[in-house]
Amino acid sequence: MTSAQATVYELPATGAALFGSVEHTVTAYEDTLIDLGRRYSLGYEEIRRVNPQVDPWLPGEGTAVLLPGQRILPSGPREGIVVNLPEHRLYYFPKPKKGGKALVYTYPVSIGKMDWKTPLGKTRITQKEKNPNWYPPASVRKEHAARGEPLPSVVPPGPDNPLGAYKMRLAIGGGSYLIHGTNNPAAVGMAITHGCIRMFPEDVEELFGMAAVGTPVYLVNEPVKVAIVEGEVYLEAHPPVDAEGQTTAIDIDKFAAMLDSALGPSRTAVHWDHALETLRAGDGMPQLIGLEADADSDDAGIAATPVVAGDRPAPRE
Repeated sequence: MTSAQATVYELPATGAALFGSVEHTVTAYEDTLIDLGRRYSLGYEEIRRVNPQVDPWLPGEGTAVLLPGQRILPSGPREGIVVNLPEHRLYYFPKPKKGGKALVYTYPVSIGKMDWKTPLGKTRITQKEKNPNWYPPASVRKEHAARGEPLPSVVPPGPDNPLGAYKMRLAIGGGSYLIHGTNNPAAVGMAITHGCIRMFPEDVEELFGMAAVGTPVYLVNEPVKVAIVEGEVYLEAHPPVDAEGQTTAIDIDKFAAMLDSALGPSRTAVHWDHALETLRAGDGMPQLIGLEADADSDDAGIAATPVVAGDRPAPRE
């Protein structure tokens, strides 16, 4: 079995947004897909989506498992914390030390479920607390009571506390939204929370130690991401998230428009059949879909060699 996937990466000096690598492993008899996800810093949905043939709870000994460790950074500021809801993933950009390299830490997270959506926009950390009490809101207590699972007015620190051992309060929604740990790590990577950002216990402990009060937090909805690396165009797509924070069916026309917008004014030759295939799959795996045209050539965007089998890429200008 390969070694555990690191959660910290050096950012390329060129500013390229593609990092990490795809790996593979083989299950031992006691492994579940959920166990492997946690071991390699992958959430439930992202590891399940690229291994659809594998039973998540009983994969069996000797089963080959794909580990999707390569990804494209979300667009926008590379500072503080960025949470991309369709990815169910958090990125943390610490301030580079003098003479040091720029780094990014990335972790899988859970987001809000239906009727309990995670809001979008820029906010910040306003408070940090270790071993917090949990004060269930009236709406949550009502929900549990309806299921015959009444909650007390306060849950002290310990194994029954769904906040885990660390919480960071955000300046949004009157302070009701948190980044926190969990006492149910198997559910990390799902849309299952009451709007908060939920992390593996070891991940939130690490982030808690790095992110200070005042750290900016960007909550974004970016299902389509693009990176151009050394003249090659890469595309990463995830199932979109609607206004309620729920994964929705892929609208290929909207996705194609998102791709066109993400490419922007750059002159590129894109293999659109392969690009559309990647958009339809929505599995979060970055794919090479085209080439950046040579700006010094009169045929830029037209004479580029196809990067995959099929018709010549359609030109963009």
